[in-house]
Amino acid sequence: MRDFMQRLQQKRVLLGITGGIAAYKACELCRRLCDLGADVQVVMTLAGTRFVTPLTLQALSGRPVRTDLLDPAAEAAMGHIELARWAELILVAPASADFLARLAAGTADDLLTTACLASDAPIAVAPAMNQAMWRSPATQRNCATLAGDGVRIWGPGSGSQACGDEGPGRMLEPNDLLDRVQTLLGTPPVLAGRHVVITAGPTREPLDPVRYLSNHSSGKQGFALAEAAAAAGARVTLIAGPVAVPTPAGVTRVDVTTARDMLAAAEAAAQDADVFIGVAAVADFRPANAADQKIKKAAGGSGLALDLVENPDIIATIASREVRPFVVAFAAETENLIANARSKLERKRVDLVVANDVSRSDIGFGSDDNGVTLVAPEGEECLPAMPKTALARLLIERIARHAIEAAPRQHHAQS
Repeated sequence: MRDFMQRLQQKRVLLGITGGIAAYKACELCRRLCDLGADVQVVMTLAGTRFVTPLTLQALSGRPVRTDLLDPAAEAAMGHIELARWAELILVAPASADFLARLAAGTADDLLTTACLASDAPIAVAPAMNQAMWRSPATQRNCATLAGDGVRIWGPGSGSQACGDEGPGRMLEPNDLLDRVQTLLGTPPVLAGRHVVITAGPTREPLDPVRYLSNHSSGKQGFALAEAAAAAGARVTLIAGPVAVPTPAGVTRVDVTTARDMLAAAEAAAQDADVFIGVAAVADFRPANAADQKIKKAAGGSGLALDLVENPDIIATIASREVRPFVVAFAAETENLIANARSKLERKRVDLVVANDVSRSDIGFGSDDNGVTLVAPEGEECLPAMPKTALARLLIERIARHAIEAAPRQHHAQS
């Protein structure tokens, strides 16, 4: 199976960028297309250059950005025609209302519209504009015309807008557009047809009806992994403790509260899972008996003694199944990171441990960034601090490489 990061290897994508605040997203889109192995040629309208600079896109794509239809150097060899022939896909993101109107009318008054008209490649547009502009009859007529001409209309999404309005008109997020490009041009996603189960967030163990034992886990890393796994083609079941994080698109979410709730959900989901990733920060202990009523302070301030019992070990339970998925454990450590992670790998007989140092304030619990060390039987790999969304994509790539290429679809637990 091919490397997850090379599914667009040498595919030629003409990325058009028109004027609008969503042009900043095109920078991430360009970078991710290149990460996936695509050859990207950026073409910008004059209005597009007012929002992001050609120099930025040149640095990201590795190619000079084209902006001028009548560039004497390029047109000496009929440059706009060669550009149109070169592209295997033309993706315009963002596509402004003005650009959609000009393309629908067949206007060829700049390099981008001319390349679109001169190309036999599929064309996709990602609309981005104010919600009123998107809803206007003129824009809807233009999009209907373009769809009738075979142009793919990708989006828009709905939500808050830079102008303060709420509604449809947001450009789809880069990851969503990447999924569509890969479906159109790429090889099948590396986790297509696979079932990935992920636990995320904390658990809560009740002391009484109003208090509980828990931890600082935000669930962000587990949710980012679920989104990345879905983008890689997997059927994803996300078992989430109590967190306020939106469910990623295409992911089935199961909400739980206690460690025992999470274990039951995990065992049910693992029955047909190919990969199990335990990201959740599961409470190690719970009160032996939760009080039926709120615990009151004792007279004289004598304090409170808690009788705690161990919670079930979810990772070890899944890893000990006779027929089990590929099991990945997360290890949140405050000291001896590698030694403790390797001990966990061996004691729980899992396939891979993702270790992170939660004593650092800049990564881990509650942070938008994380840095981890992958600990496998054959060695370690350090992934430096980066946004959790970016780290999730790298982790899914590594997990896919270990699980799918090195192991059968389901395998027997180690004896």
